[in-house]
Amino acid sequence: MKRVTSLLLILLALSSTAAAAQQSPVWVKYGKWALLAGSIGMNVLAAESHHTADQAFDEIRSRCFANTDLCALAPTGVYQDPEIEALYQRTLHYDRRARNWLIGGEAALVGAGVMFIWELSRPKALPANIPFEPDVSVTPHETRLGLVVRF
Repeated sequence: MKRVTSLLLILLALSSTAAAAQQSPVWVKYGKWALLAGSIGMNVLAAESHHTADQAFDEIRSRCFANTDLCALAPTGVYQDPEIEALYQRTLHYDRRARNWLIGGEAALVGAGVMFIWELSRPKALPANIPFEPDVSVTPHETRLGLVVRF
């Protein structure tokens, strides 16, 4: 999380140099899409980790319903049966992994959103290669439509 925050702060600091040119820098233009794709990928990995944790927990539950003696706890709070304890540790491991992927995915999504908003809010200059431009003027009595041709 600290790395993502640091990266976003560095990118924000670098964006001040692009303000003079009034165009989005390359890292914003393409970086927002990379962050969005990364966010989707991290959320898919989070779903897979959560599914693996659920499978391990379902195995514990089915074994405990079949034989309640397997799920007896030791005074230290761990399962007395080593297989059940291993399944429980596997559940915890994949739940932590899913949480970390979700946090990373959310951070990437926020970063992509910031880049989209930043790029959309920048003033845009007209491109120099538009030969025909519509001209619309409105007065209280009429609206005029025209075409400007530049050579």
